[in-house]
Amino acid sequence: MKPSLRSIAALALCAGAVCAAAAAPKPAHPAAGSDVLAAHRNTAVSPAADFFEYSNGLWLQQHPIPASENSWGIGREVQNETYARLLTISQSAAGAHAAPGTEAQKIGDFWATATDSVLGEHVGLVPLRSELDRIDAVRDVAGILDATFAQLPLGTGAFFGLRVGQDQKASDVIAVGLGQGGLGLPDRDFYFKPDSNSMRVRAAYPGHVQKMLELATPAAAARRGAGTAVVAFETALARVSRTRADRRDPEKNYNKLGVGDVTAKLTPSVDWSSRLPALGLTNVTYIIVGQPEFYTALDSLLHATPVEVLKDYMRYHLVSAYADYLGGAVEAEDFAFYGTILSGQQVQRPRWKRALDAEENALGMVLGKLYVKEYFSPQAKERYSRMVEDIRTAYRDRIGRLDWMSDATKQKALDKLAKVGKKVGYPDKWKDYSALTIGRESWAANMMSASRWQFADRVSKFGKPVDRTEWNMTPQTYNAYYSPSNNEIVLPAAAFAIPGVSDANADDAMTYGYAAASTIGHEITHGFDDQGRQYDASGNLKSWWTPEDETRFKARAQRIIDQFDAYEPLPGMHINGRASTGENIADLGGVLLGLDAFKKTAQYKEGESIAGLTPTQRFFLGYALSWMDQTRREMLAQRLLSDVHAPAKWRVLGPLANVPEFYAAFGVKPGDPMWRPDSTRVSIW
Repeated sequence: MKPSLRSIAALALCAGAVCAAAAAPKPAHPAAGSDVLAAHRNTAVSPAADFFEYSNGLWLQQHPIPASENSWGIGREVQNETYARLLTISQSAAGAHAAPGTEAQKIGDFWATATDSVLGEHVGLVPLRSELDRIDAVRDVAGILDATFAQLPLGTGAFFGLRVGQDQKASDVIAVGLGQGGLGLPDRDFYFKPDSNSMRVRAAYPGHVQKMLELATPAAAARRGAGTAVVAFETALARVSRTRADRRDPEKNYNKLGVGDVTAKLTPSVDWSSRLPALGLTNVTYIIVGQPEFYTALDSLLHATPVEVLKDYMRYHLVSAYADYLGGAVEAEDFAFYGTILSGQQVQRPRWKRALDAEENALGMVLGKLYVKEYFSPQAKERYSRMVEDIRTAYRDRIGRLDWMSDATKQKALDKLAKVGKKVGYPDKWKDYSALTIGRESWAANMMSASRWQFADRVSKFGKPVDRTEWNMTPQTYNAYYSPSNNEIVLPAAAFAIPGVSDANADDAMTYGYAAASTIGHEITHGFDDQGRQYDASGNLKSWWTPEDETRFKARAQRIIDQFDAYEPLPGMHINGRASTGENIADLGGVLLGLDAFKKTAQYKEGESIAGLTPTQRFFLGYALSWMDQTRREMLAQRLLSDVHAPAKWRVLGPLANVPEFYAAFGVKPGDPMWRPDSTRVSIW
């Protein structure tokens, strides 16, 4: 898939949008938030027919997807507010001319360089020239491997993925891992699926690769079949890659081998005992290989493929990884394929927004320190910390009431729940960026410097105690996550934002639907989904279930797989229920936990209607608001093949169709499209 350095937080909607930026112990004007919920509805649609359209339809009609975007909704609105804040920070730093090496200097120089389009056009491919020359000098497979390992710190994504992180079965140890990779399309299924969208993308991809190669090296112009040959090599890699669904089994994707055994049994061409120390990874005794069969096949493919094809493959991945930052024809061609053909964007996003996205990747925590100082109060951090405990209490009660789980497993589940850590808003300890060098040479040079620094930072952790205080998301990220190895949930400050609604004007119903359900409850449930349940309270991949309870869980999980397999967002393209199992379990769990916690509030007990909506109705509308989003057809097709999340609409329709309180709140009856018979409803946690 596209290299990780190209990903941006604005596109990630793992956990949903949640509440607001400033806190108050008790909402002062609760009608304001409910007015927003009421105003977004398309009342021409019955909530019993399509609750997503009923909840969000009018807003989506009034806010069509801009030509520069592949989707638009609540997440993009939150991101726009974040952009405005980060723009102020960045412009101020650029004009300050701070002392060299300071954080202000790094932000200022990064911003000034990234937004200088004239400089970008002048510099062109110069930042990549030494790496392209390295590839040009290759003469054999050994040289290909030399160049590959030399470029690992640049994050180009060529051939395979190397990871330095917690050992899944020994969470207090940092280990080295290897995973499949090397593809330029978002998922291995793009290379094989017979649907019309995948066929359209496959037809365009070789021509795109050819054009990029011609821009990268004039000699490629004479090799008219170079793009086709590179895509053929990637297709061979895709053929031996596991599917998204198959990668969801942590046990099957944990294969611990001695360093010498990886060479002897999987990759005779790679002497890992010498390659790893050259990267700074010394005294490595074992490697965790995710997909051993991929490495066996990769070794064979390296020898079966002409060296010139392998060189073109490396050239393409290098230039593609940095195309956004190179300007000119390279950037335009990259956007024409990845932006328009693959994602449906009609025009490029404004340079200043793309600069902020890149700055987020390179200097995220530096920006975050300034962001939370201005936009996230200690009171807000305290409020949502308390809400985590409300959800924990609700989960404890639900586990106690389960009729399908034995007491022995319940006790271990309760122990794990009690030990779930929480990180809310921003880190207590900020990351040190002093070793990162940022200058005014070029945008691409700064991104390469940031990638090398990030790689060195990961490598430096090997052999040291695990730092469990570290965050893997910045405070300004519109997202959240659960870490199975740390058994913790991480809730960045920006996840608690509703555009145009202050915390004081968001009543409890809205907040519990928006915050407690779609994010806090969702993330805690990930600790007990089909993957998370396999990790114990200390974060180790270790079974703590009785065989009977495990069988019962799998049977219930299969019902949610079947439910989502049946949804068909595009003609001929269904949701992959197996690949999205964990997210669908977490969505359902989040709704149930948020509702249980809300039922304990005074507002729920008083039962007062606001803007013509009961407390329970406002709760469900608040949850639906967190997934208010519309996506271009091209991007929707891409996500159906590559994303482990269901599309936004079905993250509303799917879980709510299993909740009896939803039926009661909106009068859903047998025969209504939202109705599911009792025998098909899903109940897990």
